[in-house]
Amino acid sequence: MSRRKKISIILAVLLLLPILGWLLLPKGPRDPLPFADPWRQPRPLLRAGQHAVVAGTPWAAETALEVLEQGGNAVDAAIAGLLMLYVTHGEASGFPGIMPTLLYHAGSDTVLGYVGVGVAPGLATRQRMLEAGFEHVPEMHLWAQLVPAAPDGIVALLQAYGSRSFAELAAPAIRQARQGFPVHQVMAKNLDLSLAERIGYSWLMPSNAEVYLKGQWWRPIHHSDRFTRPDLAQTFERMAAVEQAALATGASRGDALQALRDFCYRGEMASAIVQYHQQHQGLIRQQDLSNYRGKWERPIVGHFGPYRVYVSGCWSQGIALAEMLHILEPMDLQGLGHNSVAYVHLLAQVIELAMMDREAYVGDPDFVQVPVDSLLSAPFARRRRRALSEQAFDRLPPPGSIGGLKPYLPAEPPGTVKAAGLKAGDDTSQIVVVDSAGNAVAITPSDFPMTPIIPGWDLTLGNRMTQFRLQANHPAVLQPGKRPRVTPQAVMVFKGNDFYMALNTPGGDNQLQALLQVLLNHLVFGMDIQRAIDQPRFKTSGFPSSFSPHSWESARLLVEAPLYEAVAAGLGEKGYKLKPAPRWGIDAGVGAVMRAGSGLLAGSDPRAETTAKGR
Repeated sequence: MSRRKKISIILAVLLLLPILGWLLLPKGPRDPLPFADPWRQPRPLLRAGQHAVVAGTPWAAETALEVLEQGGNAVDAAIAGLLMLYVTHGEASGFPGIMPTLLYHAGSDTVLGYVGVGVAPGLATRQRMLEAGFEHVPEMHLWAQLVPAAPDGIVALLQAYGSRSFAELAAPAIRQARQGFPVHQVMAKNLDLSLAERIGYSWLMPSNAEVYLKGQWWRPIHHSDRFTRPDLAQTFERMAAVEQAALATGASRGDALQALRDFCYRGEMASAIVQYHQQHQGLIRQQDLSNYRGKWERPIVGHFGPYRVYVSGCWSQGIALAEMLHILEPMDLQGLGHNSVAYVHLLAQVIELAMMDREAYVGDPDFVQVPVDSLLSAPFARRRRRALSEQAFDRLPPPGSIGGLKPYLPAEPPGTVKAAGLKAGDDTSQIVVVDSAGNAVAITPSDFPMTPIIPGWDLTLGNRMTQFRLQANHPAVLQPGKRPRVTPQAVMVFKGNDFYMALNTPGGDNQLQALLQVLLNHLVFGMDIQRAIDQPRFKTSGFPSSFSPHSWESARLLVEAPLYEAVAAGLGEKGYKLKPAPRWGIDAGVGAVMRAGSGLLAGSDPRAETTAKGR
């Protein structure tokens, strides 16, 4: 045999061995658990006499209900459910990410918001990004990580309005993280990576792959796989131990919670974050963590007929929902017919107009003078109604004019759509709780494992900095210490002076679109809240995305069946290009709890794992 032939055989064997090895590696399910997955399954309207909860996974809803049944209040239940969401929906709402919050305290008849959104590190400057060659904040880079917000938010809520210890509330999440839970459909979809993507994910972010792929790049995620989070369980145990040690020395409940917060922002957890960033050329330093503070705020208030609608502040997109309702308030929506061609066209244009005003004027109010009163004024709403057109907007509509202010105008040509890269994790989650005393809490946690997880701690700092911009005159331009204008927010509705409803949803830029359609289904067309959630929806992308690279598509709608079949021809005549989605196929899992006489009603969304519980 010639030397050349021997070399060819050796090379062939070397090539075939890894292929053979991969073929022999296990690729099937990991210890599957029986699970009646609620995804895309019809839900009954939940009726409760005392308390109710709706949350992004069944385990979170059950955990929150158990706290209520054991005498905890709405804040206690919401925090316990939130911690369970970090375990069972962590690919969409990772700890210690953002947690925008609205709270109604019945005893003082007060609605408050908590700004549970981190800030850009001191080293995170627009100039640094541009000099590194970035046109926008990179989606999968360590530089996209915000200073974490959740430990601060959890402690603030428990100190001000909770009654239980962190250790008690974290116990169910710790137990679930160690014992495991079955992978649900939304999680399986969020982590549906090809072989090449799994290899790339394992190479780029080995700590993430250890958490989500269990270090097995060759093995995909399967529905019903037993999924554990041992490092996250240990992190929660460390936090609980700090609190309990402080209590054992005679510290007050508030001081013990402060010790827990210090552990996260000045102690071992902070050191782990800073060390990782310093070793990997990241931007977060100890000073960023030590100086971080969330804060309580008065929410923005809109009106729709007899209803007051509270939304999160201008560090979020919430004000755009209030503007949409103001534009629509005097219009004869019933006369148009629910989900008729004219109705869908009107809502699509109102959404696009309000989102362009969001783009032009809205940013962190600590850095930006947002013209809230003008945006929510009756004259401004009238001017925006005059901007409505019989035909679809074939380009970005201009923002509304406000005297003395120069709005931001996107410079990129309309219709630009850039290809998405690897996506490991997605979306957001939600929890809403109303207790027997009438207190209500809505938390919308988020952040995805698309940037490196802090190893050994299972800390997901996410890539929320992608909701900053690098254009100098943009209201959400990146600045140190500034909050990005985030998509997650929460909503509360009052009828007259009485609490009426709390609701929220995942869905990115689709959040407000879904909430608007659900609210109108209920408030205008009289549907019960479950039916209002179940109705087919549409979404438009006719405005710049909140996420890098901030692209858009004018005159294009994604429409769920069976609505698509009913409106496709008519909307096509108005200049729209429609894409069909299956029934309940547009992601945005709305959860709502509302007052009904002396009882409560709750609705959960078949588009997600959203689950309602109550008694």
